[in-house]
Amino acid sequence: MLFSENILVALAGLKANKMRSLLTMLGIIIGIASVITIKTIGNTMTQFINEKMQSMGANNIQVGIMQKEGKKDLFYGRESDTYVRPMTDDDLISPDMLKSFREKFKDEVTYVVLSEYVTDGNYQKSEIVQGDRTAKVSVVGYNEDSFKFNKTKILGGRAFLKRDYDEAKRVCLLSDRAVERLYDGNMDEAIGKPIEVTVDGTYYTYYVVGVYEYVEQSLSLTGSNSPNPVTDLQIPYSTARNENHNQNKGYSYFNVVTAVGVDNNSFSKEMRDYFNVNFYSRNDAYDVIVLTASSMMEEFNSIIGMVETGLTVIAAISLLVGGIGVMNIMLVSITERTKEIGTRKALGATNFSIRLQFITEAVVICIIGGIIGIFLGVGLGTVIMKFVNQTAVISPDSILLAVGFSMVIGTFFGYYPANKAAKLNPIDALRYE
Repeated sequence: MLFSENILVALAGLKANKMRSLLTMLGIIIGIASVITIKTIGNTMTQFINEKMQSMGANNIQVGIMQKEGKKDLFYGRESDTYVRPMTDDDLISPDMLKSFREKFKDEVTYVVLSEYVTDGNYQKSEIVQGDRTAKVSVVGYNEDSFKFNKTKILGGRAFLKRDYDEAKRVCLLSDRAVERLYDGNMDEAIGKPIEVTVDGTYYTYYVVGVYEYVEQSLSLTGSNSPNPVTDLQIPYSTARNENHNQNKGYSYFNVVTAVGVDNNSFSKEMRDYFNVNFYSRNDAYDVIVLTASSMMEEFNSIIGMVETGLTVIAAISLLVGGIGVMNIMLVSITERTKEIGTRKALGATNFSIRLQFITEAVVICIIGGIIGIFLGVGLGTVIMKFVNQTAVISPDSILLAVGFSMVIGTFFGYYPANKAAKLNPIDALRYE
């Protein structure tokens, strides 16, 4: 028989036994669909994180304090002990250290971005209440460089003045979304008025001096469609430090925004060495680490890749089960068609042609199951990503791999039944009842 005839025979057999064929394909369909779905989610998440990291600024370097030596840390690519000793004020980067750093690298550094949260992260308990209206907020202090770097757009009122920072005034900027919740969008009614915000049972009072345009958080998956999103209640950095009783203490982390044309990878090492050699060489427990956008993207991509690989391996187990199902149904098919095989061999069919016929049938079953699995996997991945307001990223490579893997499964698990059929004695086959 020609190869095309083998395919037609296989399709005719599937059509004659629709339910049995569908149940046989089920393991292949589930396995391929699972793999495609996982790959789609993984690719979408990888692209999302890379885009958001880049939007945060390719020239943005994070600087922080971390423990020395010890076991491997997953995110920072270095080693740290689980416990050395508590961090004290002496371990922090002092204002004098930061001033010295800015003077040393004044041509390379454009901004030093500082922020400090007054909230404890429990946004359900951090809110402004005006009568029967509420707005969820996160009270956070920013320095002058933060507003310059973030390009905060003031819609009404004014931005913070130098004296607001110098004197740690109790003034704030409200988001336009919070103004909508509290004042029906009337900025004039909000500006100049005192507001009271409760943070986990503690009350703070600030005077609204301006309203800024709310921008979706960089790493938010769900977008800003919530009717009551958590927005920043922005206050001067010095005010936030007063609220947290951190006056005259140092900094555990900050961001550095480099000038255009600076090589961040080489500069980050130079910056790390500057702090560690000059200020932390005698510190017994802590030193300075730096993270660039590219290094963070590599770490996140590596983590997503490991999770994706693990889930793919688990999903691929169902492909093995599906392959066993194909082998089982092919053995049943051979038993049912023993006389047909005997007749063909009596008419001169070679062992090779018999073997090829049944391998072709197994491959056809797996390819059809694989195609159904691909459509199901792409559809499922797209629907899942739609729930988090993301556009699914479909990988052509994963689809081609799924089709190829289906053929391999069909060939591998179909060979034993096909070989068994090819070795049947034609006389015994013709006598089979």
